[in-house]
Amino acid sequence: MLRRNLNSHWKGIPVIRNFKRSAAIAGVAAITSVSLVACGGSNDTAAEGDNATDATNIEGLSGQTGQLVAEGATSQANAMDYFGSRYAEAVPGANLAYNATGSGSGIKNFIGNQAVFAGSDSALKEDKGEVEKARERCSGNDAWHLPMVIGPVAVAFNLDGVEDLNLTVDNLVEIFDGTITKWNDPKIAENNEGAELPDQDISVIYRSDESGTSDNFQKFLSAASDGKWEGEGKAFPQNVGAGANGSTAVAEQVKATSGAVTYVEAGYAHDLDLGVANIDFGSGAVELNNESVNKALANVQFKSEGHDMVVDSKSLFASKNEGAYPLVLTTYEIVCSKGYDEATKNMVKDFLNIVLESQDAELEDAGFIPVSGEFADKLKAAVDAIA
Repeated sequence: MLRRNLNSHWKGIPVIRNFKRSAAIAGVAAITSVSLVACGGSNDTAAEGDNATDATNIEGLSGQTGQLVAEGATSQANAMDYFGSRYAEAVPGANLAYNATGSGSGIKNFIGNQAVFAGSDSALKEDKGEVEKARERCSGNDAWHLPMVIGPVAVAFNLDGVEDLNLTVDNLVEIFDGTITKWNDPKIAENNEGAELPDQDISVIYRSDESGTSDNFQKFLSAASDGKWEGEGKAFPQNVGAGANGSTAVAEQVKATSGAVTYVEAGYAHDLDLGVANIDFGSGAVELNNESVNKALANVQFKSEGHDMVVDSKSLFASKNEGAYPLVLTTYEIVCSKGYDEATKNMVKDFLNIVLESQDAELEDAGFIPVSGEFADKLKAAVDAIA
């Protein structure tokens, strides 16, 4: 559970700006060129060396050295920076190269053997052939979804003179589909009694790249509104507003545009001191804060069985529990359950075990919800089962 109290008007989860382990972050480099990463056989990109070193900080690690190449969701970039710094500390000679290009690109390059694992805000799509292609990439073995990074999504806005803004789910649907175009529209005003809402155009900012954040936000809009939102998928409809590429860019675009609104991971909104709307999911307006997010997480269910942990996002997004904020983004590390060469397997398991050991206050500061209890136990069992 998040423990920090916040002093800004956002009252959400702060973004960490300086890790205590800053010396190790140098090992967490952006990928400038990526060679083919194979599931089986020799692999120089996934593991640059075959010599294991002592991992003194955390018990049970193999100590395999080399560079672990991964790619995907921008939503977890700050978390990957932190995990990567811990990884470099725990296993001298090993480092994470995480390229935050978006979920769609991460899945594409995982399937294409150009990344050892993918970070994605949405699960592989069976109807698009992604499940079968991932199985082929994993030498005939299933790919598993491990929800290692969990963070709330904010409806962030830039509205002069307005700090507290209440929006219903129906308001959100009509803002993002272009039906509501003014901030002082009566449908918004009735939920903000006493507020001086300006007669100003609403500027919608959306993710222009294929994004798991867009996929999940659209799933939320559809589930929470009983189907009033008709869009779906990683590509957000581009008929209203303007697009920006990546989480950082959409937040910066809102910051630069008076009257703008977007959907973005909460940490990015706070980092730029954007307004964050209170959302009425059906039982009154709910502020995005530590307590409300954890109330929603308490009832997470899974669609899959065994070690493949696909969150039932539809039931989560449709929940109307009083005081709960269910607009939560689950970011998966998509890995091969089996089929890696020995060195790569050891690196993947070392890194994921370090992730599980790093569910702490510094992760909280980065804007994410540390996993614990039964949820964490299931993740640990899955990591141990990677063969």
